[in-house]
Amino acid sequence: MTYLNVPNLLSLFRVGMVPVLMVFLLADIPAGEVIALVVFIVAAGTDLLDGYLARRFQQTTVVGAFLDPLADKLLVTAALVTLVQLGDLSAWVAMVVIARELAVTGLRMIAAVQNVVISASRWGKAKTLTQIVAIAALMVEPRWLKPEWAIAGHPVTWYLVLLMLVLTVVSGIDYFVHARARLRETLGHRG
Repeated sequence: MTYLNVPNLLSLFRVGMVPVLMVFLLADIPAGEVIALVVFIVAAGTDLLDGYLARRFQQTTVVGAFLDPLADKLLVTAALVTLVQLGDLSAWVAMVVIARELAVTGLRMIAAVQNVVISASRWGKAKTLTQIVAIAALMVEPRWLKPEWAIAGHPVTWYLVLLMLVLTVVSGIDYFVHARARLRETLGHRG
C-alpha cells in the first residue's frame, strides 16, 4: 500500500513518541528529562527527514499531507502541556501556541475543501525551529542551564519562549493573509 511509505512511517513513529515523551517528563525516572530530551529531538528530527524523503523520492501522499502536520502538532502540544504541568511554562504561552496550531489546521482544512494547498512558509518553518529549540531548552533548564545565565535579568529560556511566541503569531498571520489571497483567487476563477 502506497500510504505505508517511509515518510508516513516516520510520521507515525513521531506520533508514537508522544506518550513516551510525556512519561519520561512526568514520571519520577532517573535521568527522565535527559531521555525525554533525546526522544523529543529524535522525534522532531523525523519531521525534517520525512519531508525530505517524501520530496526526494516523490512519495507525497494525501495520508502524508494529513499525518505529518498532525504528528508535529501532537508532539509540540504534548511537550507544551507537559511543561505547563511541571510548572516550567505558563499556561497562557502554551495556549497561544496551541490556538495558532489549531487555527492554521482549520484554515488548511477549509482550503483543502476548495482544492487549495496551503504550503509551509518560511515563517512557519522558523516558528517550528524556535518551538523545538525553546521546548528543548525548557526541558533541560532545571538540570543544565544555570540561573546566572541570564540577560538583563531574564534566563535564556525566557528569550527563547518570547521568540517562539513572536514567530508563532507572525507565522499565523502570514498563513491567514496568504490563504485569503489564494482562496479569493481560486473562488474568483470558479465564479
